[in-house]
Amino acid sequence: MPVLKNSPVSARLVSAFLVTCILVLSGACSSRRGASDHPAVIWTDRPEVASYVELFNASQDKAKAVVVYKERLANSLPPAKDEQRPDVIIGSWLKNGHIKKNFAPLNPLFVKGQLDPSTLYAPLLEYGKSAGRQYLLPLSFNLPVVIFSVRNASLIPDSYMLTPDEIRDTAAAFNVKNSHDIYTQMGFAPSWDSEFLYTVAKLNGAHFKEKANTFIWDKDSLDKTVRYIREWTESANTSSAAEQDFAFKYLYTPKYRQVDSGRCLYAYGTSASLFSVSYDQLGSIDFRWLQKNEHIPVEDNIVMAGIYRRSYNNGPAKAFVLWLFQESTQKALLERAASMKLHSADFGIAGGFSSVREVTERGFPLYYRTLLGNLPPENALQAPHSFPTRWTSLKDRTIIPYLEEAVRTDSRKNVQPIEERINSWSKQFD
Repeated sequence: MPVLKNSPVSARLVSAFLVTCILVLSGACSSRRGASDHPAVIWTDRPEVASYVELFNASQDKAKAVVVYKERLANSLPPAKDEQRPDVIIGSWLKNGHIKKNFAPLNPLFVKGQLDPSTLYAPLLEYGKSAGRQYLLPLSFNLPVVIFSVRNASLIPDSYMLTPDEIRDTAAAFNVKNSHDIYTQMGFAPSWDSEFLYTVAKLNGAHFKEKANTFIWDKDSLDKTVRYIREWTESANTSSAAEQDFAFKYLYTPKYRQVDSGRCLYAYGTSASLFSVSYDQLGSIDFRWLQKNEHIPVEDNIVMAGIYRRSYNNGPAKAFVLWLFQESTQKALLERAASMKLHSADFGIAGGFSSVREVTERGFPLYYRTLLGNLPPENALQAPHSFPTRWTSLKDRTIIPYLEEAVRTDSRKNVQPIEERINSWSKQFD
């Protein structure tokens, strides 16, 4: 799948950030503290926010905003003593044990008809709460997808969702070997994608979640996942070695080309990776949401928005948040992205589906036609747990390598436990 940072369109987004940050240096940093007529300072790890701020400033008579890009946003809180405070914070990994310390309650925005909470996906809105109070608002989210060629649609269950069992069985039926007992077609192998292994673990109840600076999980469910994947590999694809040998020979192209080649039946990804590919390239591709028990696990990196607890410019901050979560605003953002041909570089609102239900259900199919009639119901969405601020590093250095090693059919012994991997990670980062 195309990577945003390598796209020529993404360069325009980064340039927009640089221009906007100049405004911070020339205007906001010289502002008098506490003055209500100064622009809201927005910290974010999402490049698209620069474009949103540009539209906000053009549409407002008084309230204005400027942007500061923070690559490691969650790790930047609280601000350093000599650093200008943010007013609004927009990005991933903001839901953690420091939520009350970093963010102001947003419940006052729900009164007097300013923001209607019923317009947002309920499971995601609940995710932004702590002790019954709303500290974060969900802005965008992504879902796991399984893609396939439309030529093979007759082989796929007629539903908009697939379970791991259905993937296993239909993929196994697609397998073909030559006279030398070597696979020339392989429907799907769980070992091809480590994120697939992780998502199946979540579906099976592993419940990865924050505990202090690391995390805890349900060991029985994770062990169950490892056994399940091993049995899948042995029953459908002979061995992990056979799966990897096939991948080395045939799966060196983008995923949408892999399924279009006829060599495999499925490839795994997310809504962001799928819909960041141009429609012309996806013309022969269809997809299903990955689910179990009619629950679709929302990707961990939900983009949330909040107001910093010690904001200097509370008025403009509230004005920006209220503006951003209006249905009319987000539909205008989608239209603007389409007119600037940004949809081929990034997906939807802040890189995902909008948390405003009407925008996703009615607005997105206008620009992503394969979504028409293929959007999951609200009650199918399953939000993740809270995570420590260094979750990406923790996950990539502990859970992912553990799963990759543990599910191999030729490595049932001497697999380093996750606990030992966490200890090694902690020594490196403490």
